[in-house]
Amino acid sequence: MSATAEAAAAAAAAPRTRDVLRHVLLHLVTPLLMCLGMGLAYMGAFVTPEPNDMPIAVVGSGPQAKVLAQTVEGKAGDALDVRTLPDREHAVDALKSLDIAGAFVPDARTPELIVASAGSDMSALAAQKIFTPLAAEQGAPLKVTDVAKPVADDPTGQGLFFLLVAVSIGSYASVAVLGAAGAGLRMRARAGLVVGVSFAVSLIGAALAGPIFHLAHQGLWGVWAMCWLYSAGVLFIGVGLHTFLKRWTTLTMMVLFVMLNFTTSGGLFRPELQNGFFGSLHAFWNGAGFVEGVRSHLYFGGHDLGSHVWTLAGWLALGVLLVGVAGLWERRGRGAAVAAAREADRADQEEEMEESVGV
Repeated sequence: MSATAEAAAAAAAAPRTRDVLRHVLLHLVTPLLMCLGMGLAYMGAFVTPEPNDMPIAVVGSGPQAKVLAQTVEGKAGDALDVRTLPDREHAVDALKSLDIAGAFVPDARTPELIVASAGSDMSALAAQKIFTPLAAEQGAPLKVTDVAKPVADDPTGQGLFFLLVAVSIGSYASVAVLGAAGAGLRMRARAGLVVGVSFAVSLIGAALAGPIFHLAHQGLWGVWAMCWLYSAGVLFIGVGLHTFLKRWTTLTMMVLFVMLNFTTSGGLFRPELQNGFFGSLHAFWNGAGFVEGVRSHLYFGGHDLGSHVWTLAGWLALGVLLVGVAGLWERRGRGAAVAAAREADRADQEEEMEESVGV
């Protein structure tokens, strides 16, 4: 073959610039959608935190306490949900049950605000911002009492949010590896890898929470268990979705476990400081189950811990179900491919027989 002919053949075999450009632009859709989604989610959830039916209490059983509660709620409108509690003991119990964000104890000389900053430092600050002017009107400084402080190694209590971020990244990033590098494995083998990877991620999470950053001064085994439940749920869901979504799995995982997950977890702002959309997702999303579960376990004596663990278990069950469905789908696809190959072989054999008879 002459040099000219070889050059012509090479030019014909090379992809056209238009096709390459179309391929690149198609793949750029994913990062651009991630950019838009992250901006909408994070800025929508975090940029302008404002009270939204934030529950607070005025302590007292007399008519003055009820009038004060009605006055505060009347001025705030939908921002606050103000109730009265008969005494300080009931207020402390409500704070340790995370039923309220703050409790104001009226007193002519030393008005007091009771908070539980381990539940949410931002909610405690919001409550302080509400009642400081009220105390100033009485001509007395506001005394702030914190009945549930986070550990000294995590003074803002936001370390649990960043623990969620670390465990989430380790989990959903592993989905891409299991989906791509493990595509040739049967679903049963990939499910086994999910169990192993989630165990490794949970150990890293426990190490971060315990000996490395000392977020958990006690109850580290419980933190590890919730890390594993959360990580396994994310991994099973991701591996199951990859069978159906292929290259769109990464974007879907970002939407589920970053954009909607971090913003609704309650790690930075609890739902009473967010709009209704993010606040409603907090009730059942797995990131909220993780943060609130660990928070309850470490600081609030396990209050409502069971419901948070059930949230994590529910997401894990959903992931296992997805993997099961995906496994059946792949098995059916392999069966169809084998049947097609057998049919092709049978046709080839018949053609060979016809040719041999013709000879």
